[in-house]
Amino acid sequence: MEIHHYGDWSSQINQRVVNQRIPIIGTIELTSRCNLRCIHCYNTKTSGDQHSQRGEELTYNEHCRILDEATESGCLWACYTGGEIFTRPDFLEIYTYAKRRGVLITLFTNGTLITPRIADLLAEWRPFSIEITLYGRTKETYEQITGIIGSYEKCMQGIQLLMDRGLPLKLKTVVLTANKHEIGDMKQFAEKDLELEFRFDTMINPGRDCSKEPLAFRLSPQQVVEMDLMDSKRLSEWNGFCEQFNGPISSEQNNGLYHCGGGIKSFSIDPYGQMGICLLLAKERYDLRVGSFKEGWENVLIKVRREQNERHTKCTACQIKAMCGMCPANGWLENCDKEEPVDFLCRVAHLRAHAFGFTVPPHGECEFCESGIRYEELMCSFEQLSHCA
Repeated sequence: MEIHHYGDWSSQINQRVVNQRIPIIGTIELTSRCNLRCIHCYNTKTSGDQHSQRGEELTYNEHCRILDEATESGCLWACYTGGEIFTRPDFLEIYTYAKRRGVLITLFTNGTLITPRIADLLAEWRPFSIEITLYGRTKETYEQITGIIGSYEKCMQGIQLLMDRGLPLKLKTVVLTANKHEIGDMKQFAEKDLELEFRFDTMINPGRDCSKEPLAFRLSPQQVVEMDLMDSKRLSEWNGFCEQFNGPISSEQNNGLYHCGGGIKSFSIDPYGQMGICLLLAKERYDLRVGSFKEGWENVLIKVRREQNERHTKCTACQIKAMCGMCPANGWLENCDKEEPVDFLCRVAHLRAHAFGFTVPPHGECEFCESGIRYEELMCSFEQLSHCA
């Protein structure tokens, strides 16, 4: 639900591109390298990884050429992410080139590599927004997650440098078993002390190679819904979201494998020039080093987008998908199968439905529905949630 946030501007775009395919929003992963070693990261490369040393990442000139082609095709918005974007020595050159092209830019960073020089340039070439991930409110928790001594102070310094220049900064976090106890303090710190927007995400992905190591730090389904119920703003947003998107699925939607904006209004590019509809799905990608952006968008991503379900599952006719997050990328990462339902997500969705007061219409042989073999287990979790509330 909270991988990318583009605000009201994106909502206006949605209305303008109904039934059209325009690559308006691009997520560009500049590098897989990072100066931190977070316990839950789905990337495995550190700042000295061999791929980057061999020069396999897109060069500055390649980034400029691809950005030119993307903007000519209609791209207005770019989110630069990593890895850690500031591990690239040429990031500021890439960034200012994109700004000169008139692209609206969001930056995702851990904030630990922000210097006065970087902050000054960002103040001169102002981004639409900067999002820093805060892994804990205390030094102990933060560095337990990042694995790097001194990273907490560097993050705090980075935040202050950006705030001193009045840049459009937001803080966010991913909720792990290791920092769950500090979410309230992080929210207080961001919203009350710093007067910054703050949000959190409770979903952890497996590694890109489908490894399950990051899941050791994922909350239980019950804990995920507890976090929803504890935050009144989050609960209100969830209710509004579900009221809008829950309900019967059209036959066209039932047959289509993808229900997101990927390949319709958005695209992704990884550090090595592979273009796809989602960074998390490493399959069905197009090599921008050997072809043009237009070719990839018009002839390759559309084929991916038009993929149909090959079999009927309990997800096919499910009317509470808005509470779930199940998609081909999650199916692939969790099960190495784009259509195989993800047990964790299914349980979260059903638990949310009961907690939020939504009816769950029958949708096939589902373990968590009233006739399912795990329904009583689910209701036990729901009873415990009721007591917490």
